[in-house]
Amino acid sequence: MRPLLGTLLVVFIGLAAAVAIGFYPGFSTTSDVADDEQEGFDQALVIKFSHVVAENTPKGLAAQRFARLISEKTDRRVKVEVFPNAVLYNETDEMDALMRGNIQMIAPSFANVSEYVPAWLTFDLPYAFLSDEAVQEAFDGELGKLLFDKLTSKNLVGLSYWGNGFKQMTSNRGPLIHPSDFKEQHFRILPSKVIEAQFRQFEAKTTPIPFNEVYRGLESGVVDGEENTISNIRTKKFYQVQKYMTISNHGYLGYTVLMNKSFWDKLPGDVKKPLAEALEETARWANENAIEMNRRQLDELRHQGGLQIHVQTPEERREWMQRWDPIYQEFEETIGKDVMNRIRRLREKYGG
Repeated sequence: MRPLLGTLLVVFIGLAAAVAIGFYPGFSTTSDVADDEQEGFDQALVIKFSHVVAENTPKGLAAQRFARLISEKTDRRVKVEVFPNAVLYNETDEMDALMRGNIQMIAPSFANVSEYVPAWLTFDLPYAFLSDEAVQEAFDGELGKLLFDKLTSKNLVGLSYWGNGFKQMTSNRGPLIHPSDFKEQHFRILPSKVIEAQFRQFEAKTTPIPFNEVYRGLESGVVDGEENTISNIRTKKFYQVQKYMTISNHGYLGYTVLMNKSFWDKLPGDVKKPLAEALEETARWANENAIEMNRRQLDELRHQGGLQIHVQTPEERREWMQRWDPIYQEFEETIGKDVMNRIRRLREKYGG
């Protein structure tokens, strides 16, 4: 009888220990992760920040810098956990995850935001921004504020604009110099009706492909080409599976830092203030860094060879712009006249 009692006692103690370890936070081996129900913030507030690009890209570097700054500014009271390379969510589901509150922050491309708020298609209009100065004015001025205001209906708060750079055209089938060179070629695009129309005007075919699947699509021949920034072409090694690139600066690729509005509304003022300061400092650095990174990596692409690079002439630019001008009228109602008028003023100001 005694051996049986001893065995039962050991089993009981083991079960009690398992319950304590599994359910009592003080014994848990897993770290506490705050979510959108964190109340009081008496412990470290954790903000999960998901994005889809590599850590060594303009966005990846900016996310890391922001995480470091907010930790410093709040004496580690706020911790931003950055998840790059779509390890949590990819381009097709990160917006839904944010609106549901499964994640607190993301930094999607403008095109991905336009799937939910059509006014954001404005950033995809070809040759809408003719210089880095025009882009920065859009970010800092009336246009940027107006677009942020349109996010609230989706339970989103726009916090910052981060640049990546101007887009260039690449292909495996031949140089892309005149609109006729695009005819019957097949291009990967972001999910944007404006970008789709852009290639349609050049009689090209398109397929939306998530960013982290683009290399495979180019390598396998599913698509012939794509449009992207120098930094993305370089860091994702698209140059290894493309033969031709045209420096056209025809569109701008950037990101908006978004937060779940319900989560944002619960943050105390003494967290919102340093968070806004950290984002402002990060944006200034990120936008300058993107310009420098694209310049430097274009030089690297030129020196390493293997990719035939053509720089668009002023005459060629006018030819492309003329073919694309109807897109502005086509999407005026979708984007909204209030937004479109601001774009037209920016374009005229900077030489469009």
